[in-house]
Amino acid sequence: MSQADSRSVPPLKVHPDATRKVRHPGTANNSTWAAESLLQRDFERILLIKPSALGDVIHTIPVLVKLRARYPRARIDWLLTPENAEIVRPHPALSNALLFPRRRLSANRFIRLLMQLRQPAYDLVIDLHGQLRSAFFALISGAPVRIGFERPDPHKRSAMRHGWTGAREGSWLAYTHRIGIPTLDVHAIDRYLWLGNLLGFDENEPDAAIYIPTEAKKKIDAWLGRTQPPSRPLAVLVPGTIWETKHWLASRFAEVALGLQSEGFLVALAGVVRDRARCQLITSVAPDALDLCGKTSSADLAALIQRATICVTNDSGSMHLAVALNRPVVSVFGPTNPVHIGPYGYPESVVRLGLECSPCNLRKLRQCPHDQACLRGISSAMVLERVWQLLGREATSTVATSPESDKIAARFR
Repeated sequence: MSQADSRSVPPLKVHPDATRKVRHPGTANNSTWAAESLLQRDFERILLIKPSALGDVIHTIPVLVKLRARYPRARIDWLLTPENAEIVRPHPALSNALLFPRRRLSANRFIRLLMQLRQPAYDLVIDLHGQLRSAFFALISGAPVRIGFERPDPHKRSAMRHGWTGAREGSWLAYTHRIGIPTLDVHAIDRYLWLGNLLGFDENEPDAAIYIPTEAKKKIDAWLGRTQPPSRPLAVLVPGTIWETKHWLASRFAEVALGLQSEGFLVALAGVVRDRARCQLITSVAPDALDLCGKTSSADLAALIQRATICVTNDSGSMHLAVALNRPVVSVFGPTNPVHIGPYGYPESVVRLGLECSPCNLRKLRQCPHDQACLRGISSAMVLERVWQLLGREATSTVATSPESDKIAARFR
């Protein structure tokens, strides 16, 4: 077994900014239930609403675990998209996954979904999505207690520059109880767990463990078994993400792939269908890489990452999967704030320049006046250096890197 394989993953460390606990009582919205009464109430039928995206769903898993500990005999359902349901459906704390097929939501499916929301007669609905659509589902459920985040504070909103500041699109009007927002300088996982101030969660550390279906593990074992000798370490590269501005250049991922291959790693590429062009560019430079882009479900991706010695990603759901599975990961950050949505408890996994304009939380490249300098300035050498640091080893070879990235990185160091 290689040195990278035999090295144990370090225990979860607490980042002082990302995990500090902020106690706030929450606020009641003229409800017939006083906020204090929720602490004594024993709810029996609970619906959790957080449909997407993958990273947000992973951030919500600790809430599911806390709910099960608080209400051990309750029915606890989760409304989410089919692709994300694969990640949470095997979880022992979950009773049922209600599917919200937003991309293929015909009239018949919509009516069927509304009936599924009404039939259980939920007595508690928790909307952590905080948009008009999710608030509508909360109301349709008929639950007498509906909890969501407070409306944004205009002063805090201006300071965040396009980031999350509270419930949106008037969704707060649908809630009988609102989760207070004492600060925005906190990780999403801890923010979601402020729900415990209303319901009375335990003080145990957040648990975001993911339970991977056996079928997914077998599929990945079959794919890797054709190309990976037992002693060869696996590096998983996921070059895609949803926001345009969060994409590190595919050419830099290709340089990282070459660097890892030169050290004996099998490099596997993963992503969804829209990421195929990026992965094809990488394989054109590093043809020995195993291209699984567009071939894996979210459960398959989890099984693949579980096998990895190291992962390299953008700020994306795959990064959060790696953290939840306790696998080493290096993530390239530009327009977003790792304190808010970074790898929970692992600040050393983040590579970023820290420019004055970052984080900006802009999603479109046309909105950026600096030609994406926050990411173009990060070289593959910087990322590979962090990889070797996390794995506790030294590279024995070097890989040529882009002159542009070296020039920009030097200017902002």
